[in-house]
Amino acid sequence: MRPGEYLAPRWQDVDLKAGRASVVRALVRVGRAWDFEEVKTANSRRSVPFPAELAGRLTTHRREQLERRVAMGPGWEDNDLVFCGQRGQPLDERNLHRPHFKAALTAARLPAERIRLYDLRHTCATLLLQEGHAPKVVSERLGHASSAFTQDVYAHVLPTMQQAASDTLGALLFRPRAESRGRAPRKPR
Repeated sequence: MRPGEYLAPRWQDVDLKAGRASVVRALVRVGRAWDFEEVKTANSRRSVPFPAELAGRLTTHRREQLERRVAMGPGWEDNDLVFCGQRGQPLDERNLHRPHFKAALTAARLPAERIRLYDLRHTCATLLLQEGHAPKVVSERLGHASSAFTQDVYAHVLPTMQQAASDTLGALLFRPRAESRGRAPRKPR
């Protein structure tokens, strides 16, 4: 998701049992204030599946958030946000970057000054393409208008995929059938 998209989901947009988050709006800055707007295009409006491990973490996060909400009482700003500040208010992307994201990058020995939150989106796409997922699947996940756009943006990944495709064809065309399936070759009759 784009940063504005992952800062906007309400709990009603997340199905923990199915492991899916609906992207229907984005958090946008309007002057000094924040507002929520519908995502810009039909392709941006999507349902993004997430791993079962994340569902468990989100369940824990929701419980902790509810405890904070009860403790705050009327001081809680009820936006139903999955990710919010200590009082329920929308998060500022800049405040995420400095204390949290930068610290995580530093701990991972990555160049914290050169990596942005938005780069997580690029990393997701690159990893999925490198692992052989279809550009159409990656395109839909990112909310791109077309898989052609995704392929243009992530063309740097495609050369290694082309070599992998050639290697697969070579194995299929030039090795004996039984060997290419991991079986012993048949004896001639």
